[in-house]
Amino acid sequence: MTTPNADKLFTGPIPELYEQYLVPMIFQPYADDLARRVGERRPSRVLEIAAGTGVVTRAMARVLPDEAELVVTDLNAPMLARAEAAGLRGRVAEWRQADAMQLPFDDGSFDLVVCQFGVMFFPDKARAFAETRRVLRPGGAFLFNVWDRIEENDFANAVSRALAECFPDSPPDFMARTPHGYHQRDAIERDLRAGGFASAPSFDTVGKRSQAESARVPAVGFCQATPMRAEFEARGGDAMQRATDYCEAALRSQFGEGPIEGRISAHVIAVTA
Repeated sequence: MTTPNADKLFTGPIPELYEQYLVPMIFQPYADDLARRVGERRPSRVLEIAAGTGVVTRAMARVLPDEAELVVTDLNAPMLARAEAAGLRGRVAEWRQADAMQLPFDDGSFDLVVCQFGVMFFPDKARAFAETRRVLRPGGAFLFNVWDRIEENDFANAVSRALAECFPDSPPDFMARTPHGYHQRDAIERDLRAGGFASAPSFDTVGKRSQAESARVPAVGFCQATPMRAEFEARGGDAMQRATDYCEAALRSQFGEGPIEGRISAHVIAVTA
């Protein structure tokens, strides 16, 4: 099994594979949704945390007012470097490696903090939310999303079930435990209150369709472009290839040959400081 300490490791070939396989398939639709919500607020200074390879960064850059300042952070330097290398088509941003648990910014520095599918990885969510609250100006907002339960996300669920069959003695549980392990509204509200957010958060469950040109795409994406990669490498031998091939066969059996499509679902949360 993977461990929570390894869940945040996005190193080696992962940034490139993540950008190639996962971003178009599951992250781009929600990046566009989040960026639309950001643009409607017309913020003057934005902090993005857990930016990954920059899919939301690029989407926000297209909708933010020209005068808006954008600061982009991630804990993983390789992911942040991949995001910065992609560029923002003329917009200037400040790129900083930073831990959401201890943000290197002054109190009240931003009027909007944005995070796409990152809070699930924070080891102490209340503490991370407290840091977010600290760097927000009074009346500023925290806008973030989290994946819905794994049963509402077809490709991830199919991969999780396939891996349990492929490794019955020690099934990898990363998908259900971490990316899809923080979807309960009461838990999120409790952690936000513990982090100092007194106002009631808004929740919007957004369903979309995930598309891939073949079953191979989600198989490679989930098995080789997430922290599960480290687990398969630790198992030795051909574990990663075996996992990928097994998941591809399972996905093909469920969704068919050629281009495939499935449900994805996430919660979008907004709360005011």
